[in-house]
Amino acid sequence: MAVAASPAAGSAVAGCFDRAREPYTSQVDSHLHFRPFGGQAIPFEELTGYLHKSGVRHASMYGIGQMLPVNSNCTYYLDCPGTPVVPSMKNDFANAENYVETKPKDPELAVSMTFMDLNHPETVPPGIALYDKEFPGVFRWAGEVNLVKQALFPNHHTPATSENIKNWAPFMKVLRDRGIPITIHSDLGSNADQTKYLHLMQETLRLYPENKIVWAHMGLSKELTTMDPHRHIGIMKKLLDEYPNLTLDLSWRVLEDNYFSKPGVRKKYATFFDQYPTRAIPGTDFVASRDKDFHVYEQELEVTSRINKALDDRAFRDIALGENYYRLLGLNESTPKVCTAG
Repeated sequence: MAVAASPAAGSAVAGCFDRAREPYTSQVDSHLHFRPFGGQAIPFEELTGYLHKSGVRHASMYGIGQMLPVNSNCTYYLDCPGTPVVPSMKNDFANAENYVETKPKDPELAVSMTFMDLNHPETVPPGIALYDKEFPGVFRWAGEVNLVKQALFPNHHTPATSENIKNWAPFMKVLRDRGIPITIHSDLGSNADQTKYLHLMQETLRLYPENKIVWAHMGLSKELTTMDPHRHIGIMKKLLDEYPNLTLDLSWRVLEDNYFSKPGVRKKYATFFDQYPTRAIPGTDFVASRDKDFHVYEQELEVTSRINKALDDRAFRDIALGENYYRLLGLNESTPKVCTAG
């Protein structure tokens, strides 16, 4: 398994990145949950050590906005159907406190607000105001938040409605004014009805075209594993063309396991990303519950990075090395160019 084993990976920023010699694993993790749904988390410094050891230089520091009850023995919602999983600020506060105490520079972290309840948008602006008061200037990302997540239906989650989406306007303005990206989990549909929920993301993009919206997992999920890649890519292209501020999130091994790894499919998606090199960011979707360790993170990073090997040099730099991520966050930083052959 060709995984980066030291923080020196790709460190020759003054020079160029040699794809023949350096690891193909992504140097940013834009979708990393530092807190679990329930139970004990991997200690903060241990987890940042995983990133450093893996050559990940930047990461978005997600909590889990939707938490299991404190009296639950579960660490994962799928193991507890019927148990409500509801938005909470607890994980965001824990993340912010850990960040403020250590202020890590390697990796550099973007702390995210994950508490937002998209079904009750009136609660979001007061929440942001509280975060501003308690942790001024700390939160630079929003999400992952759930517009529709079928996996949570057994835990009392319901999709946000078109009326809910209209009422996001106050908090979306705050994010827009501050240049804060928001990662939205919005399932396209299921194997039985593959575009059942597409209209919800279309409505979001139509109403908030100036917001930096990141579509988690390109709308794919464990409930949608049989969609024709040509059809899926066609939907993505249409929305990318229409909405210049939309970015695709390539996190979660479901993409590799159920799509990219199938015969002939990887090339189709790589060609798509080569055509839209500035419109995607990588991530693991690792959830840092204490029953996991470095080897699990290392595997998730490797699996979600396999698509990188098929990208051309421009897309590899923009996606895998992190140029798109830097741009989204407005960082005064740039990735090394990829070395040319010869």
